[in-house]
Formats: sequence, C-alpha cells, structure tokens
Amino acid sequence: MTSPKTLLIFHNIRPQKQLGQHFLANQTTAEMIVNRSGILPEDVVLEIGAGLGALTIPVARIVKKVFAVEKDRKIIDILKTEILASNLSNVVIIEKNILKIEIKSLADNVGRKMVVMGNLPYNISSQVLVQLIHSRKAVARAVFMLQKELAQRITAQPGCKDYGRLTVMLSYCSDIKKIADVKASLFFPKPKVDSEVLEFRFKKNLAYPANDETFFFSVIKAAFGNRRKILKNALAASALNIDASDAKNILQRSGIDPVRRAETLTVEEFVRLSNNLGST
Repeated sequence: MTSPKTLLIFHNIRPQKQLGQHFLANQTTAEMIVNRSGILPEDVVLEIGAGLGALTIPVARIVKKVFAVEKDRKIIDILKTEILASNLSNVVIIEKNILKIEIKSLADNVGRKMVVMGNLPYNISSQVLVQLIHSRKAVARAVFMLQKELAQRITAQPGCKDYGRLTVMLSYCSDIKKIADVKASLFFPKPKVDSEVLEFRFKKNLAYPANDETFFFSVIKAAFGNRRKILKNALAASALNIDASDAKNILQRSGIDPVRRAETLTVEEFVRLSNNLGST
C-alpha cells in the first residue's frame, strides 16, 4: 500500500475538506477490516468513497467484482494507477456521487444482492445510511467505517441522549455489530476523532413490521423533530396533521404514555404507534 501522503504530494493534490477526505494510511488496518467483513469470492461489492484504494485493492483480491464509487476526478486518476499496478481487472470505477446512484438497478444488473462497504465521509454518512435503508432489498449487508460519534448514535439504546431517528430506522431493519475500532492517527490527514467499523445485516423477516413503512419513517421523523417536547406535543407540532387531543388518544391506545419523549421509545413501540396512527 503506497502512503496516501506520498501519493498526494507526488500528484500535487491536497485533500478536500469539503468532501471529508481522510485516507486510511495503514495497510494492516485495511486488511483487518477486510478480513473481519467476511466477504467471499462470489460476492459483488459496492464500495462508497474508494479514495486511493486502501480498501478497494484488498477487497478486489477476494471478491468477484467491485464497483468503486468515487466523485473526485483527481483522486480517480491515482486510483486507476494503483489498481493497474496491483494487476486487478475486476474493479469498475464509477465517477459519481453515491447519493445519485440507483443501488437496486446496479444489483439487478449483476443478478444478485451486493455487499456495500466504505469509509463514509461524515458530511454524507447519515444520508447514505438512509439511502441504504430504502435500497436494502438489493443489499445483503454493509460494512462501514464511521466517525465514532455517529457510530455511538447508531448503536445507542432507548433512553440515551444519542438515541435518535437514525438509530430507530436502522434498528428496525438491520442487526448492527461493531467489528473494529480505528484510531484517528491511522488516517491522512488525521481527523479530529477516532472511527468505528460497523456491520449492518439487513433482516429478511422483521420482528415488528410496519403496515406502511414510508409512514412509519415519517412518524419517527415527527417524533424526533421536536425531541424536547413530550410525544403528544411533538406529534401535534409535526407535519402529520394531528392535534394534541388525537395524539394523546392514539398514544394511549398504543400503550405509550403521552408525556414520554421520543428517545425513550423502542422500535416495537414506534411500529405500534405508526400502525395505530395510520389506521385513523
């Protein structure tokens, strides 16, 4: 693995802060992540933010095919050279913003569910995770390196201050497991915080299925949109078009105290609330 610092200096490129560019600079860590990801020779991997190929190259040495998504043209030129030098022919580079890629169409083209991997830039991490939730029928699982702060929010339990909208959405449809810690010192340039690598395995059968998933996600958004308010008032202040009196009645019918706050509800309670709201 060529040092990211060496590569960037040689090509007279500075990491772009607005793109959240922090390149993994430790080959041992990259190989550890790949080994713990459990990828198999028959897998097709969609890598988000391929960068200089720290994960792309060791992943491509194992799997059938890698779709490496990278939006920075200057970085792509280096990535192509690194892939060529590694004698790899199973990497397809896609120069595009991941948020504009139709994951389902990509999976349909290869005829199987994909494994999604990547070192996600902090500024789009939440958007990518929501995109993945909506595209999960095309995804077997995902392995993401995330800033520690976001990883802690994702894995928070009800009642914690970190517990939020994204926590509920992901817990609803996936089993989440931490597979590694990665120190900030292992990146170039060094970010301000450490990272965690999380694995998301999407559930084939939901323990508590929502009658209308789109509406369910809207209810979660409404509840956390005014998270300092008690639930009755938070729902009434949202775009759900419900007054405080009706909100109180539906919460009680759902077995939820109207004076509780959103961060105290379990996934099951959110589903029950959504199903009852949707039936009115």
